[in-house]
Amino acid sequence: MKITSIQVHAIRLPLLRPFIVAYTAYRDMPSIIVKVETDDGLVGLGESVPDQHVTGESWESTYAMLIHQLAPVVLGENPFDIERIHQVMNQTVHGAPAAKAAIDIACYDLMGKTAGQPVYRLLGGKFHTTLSFPYVISILPPEVMAAEAKQAIADGFACLKIKVGADLRTDVQRIRAVRAAVGPDVKLLVDANQGWINSANTLAVLKQVEDCRIDWIEQPVAAADLDALSDIRRRVSIPVMVDEGLCGESDMREVIARKAADKVNIKLMKCGGIYPAVKLVHQAGMAGMECQIGSMRESSVASAAGAHLAIAKRNIIANELAGPLAVAKDVASLSYQGSQIVLNEKPGLGLLLDEAVLDELTVKAERIREGL
Repeated sequence: MKITSIQVHAIRLPLLRPFIVAYTAYRDMPSIIVKVETDDGLVGLGESVPDQHVTGESWESTYAMLIHQLAPVVLGENPFDIERIHQVMNQTVHGAPAAKAAIDIACYDLMGKTAGQPVYRLLGGKFHTTLSFPYVISILPPEVMAAEAKQAIADGFACLKIKVGADLRTDVQRIRAVRAAVGPDVKLLVDANQGWINSANTLAVLKQVEDCRIDWIEQPVAAADLDALSDIRRRVSIPVMVDEGLCGESDMREVIARKAADKVNIKLMKCGGIYPAVKLVHQAGMAGMECQIGSMRESSVASAAGAHLAIAKRNIIANELAGPLAVAKDVASLSYQGSQIVLNEKPGLGLLLDEAVLDELTVKAERIREGL
């Protein structure tokens, strides 16, 4: 079994509403879908959703990287040789984890299809019986966020994640307004996406919301400032989660050594796919840290990959894989029931690609074959 061709489709996923975080606002989500074909006639699906603010990759650079550097070097490889494939990609290109994630995810889809098993069985089987995700609220005026939070709870969600990081004073109002709207018992996660910049700002905000029962605060400071994150963790009782400050294994070693976080947000796009994500989960487990599988607002392809990983590992206690619910059109269909992700028993990722939607959303595409 070997890889014979790779199709690369640059698409833009239409969002139902803008997605607003501390560092940017998305009106649609730039994504890249890959179809990796083998000499056995199988096709594996993968996805890359780069974020230039987090990994330094843009939609345009990732498309070019896949076509000119990564796809050519994995032609002829066996998808089961995943460690070798990552070594070949790493020797060819430094960094570029979101680009590599597309190849990695497609290889796992192929492995599952060849074995006749869902991907989670290749990762240890089902540890968790259900996969719940929070309702995520973008940065908006406090009263609007509060109303949306109240509606989310009425719709059956038991956990909220609110985005902050735009303005310290208003962020305090946002947190207090949401907590007041939903009552004291709803699980509340706060994500500043680096927007509070440093420990002084973060501590000033958290002191004013001490009574708001925040379950954890995610990446309040600049990604590179692990010392600030460590300082916050020592001085507050709220658990601290690292996100943008953690991409790969070396980052994880630093987070552990500096005791900079209680929890880690692992994203396939930050680390390079399922294979390197498993390594991060194991590192975190050895350090006594719990994990969340995060999302870049991905389609059903990468969301399914994250879900297969999340359901298989004991140390993954949360996920935010609700990207498919935020798009108006999707290239595949991951199943949801309320606030639960439902994985089926089909081989691989368990997805059927909607070729018509893929064609409709494709802005540009190219196919790389052996011998060309």
